[in-house]
Amino acid sequence: MDQVTKPAGFWIRLLGNLLDGIIVSIPLGLIGFLITGDFDGEDPITSLIGFIYAVAVPILWYGYTIGKRIVGVRIVKVNGKKLGIGAMLLRVLVAGIVYGLTLGIALIVSVFMVVFRKDKRSLHDMMAGTYVTYSKPGEKEDKQAFVN
Repeated sequence: MDQVTKPAGFWIRLLGNLLDGIIVSIPLGLIGFLITGDFDGEDPITSLIGFIYAVAVPILWYGYTIGKRIVGVRIVKVNGKKLGIGAMLLRVLVAGIVYGLTLGIALIVSVFMVVFRKDKRSLHDMMAGTYVTYSKPGEKEDKQAFVN
């Protein structure tokens, strides 16, 4: 049975993403500069590293990224299974393509979903079977979830 526990809302998710952007983009910009000699934000090397960060870190770190860890939220699977490469590719790559193809309209829809849905799940959460929660790994409340 799919369950959602302690869902995280819009503002905390936004803050976690902003922190990730700041904390990750500065070192990536410096690495890109050292490699290419230019502070080009469109550098494919830094874009690839950023993509790998967004996909791999939550898989390896119990759903956390650095920004999410700072604000105390993490990505988890609705069905309680371990977060994997498939879910993260759906969240990051496929959702990014959908948001781009719809010229940001789907992203706006996602914001409204996180604000108004009881389970706080966005389009990319729906695609990937995930949600963002305040629950810590192994926390007892994971067992006391409310049903979608």
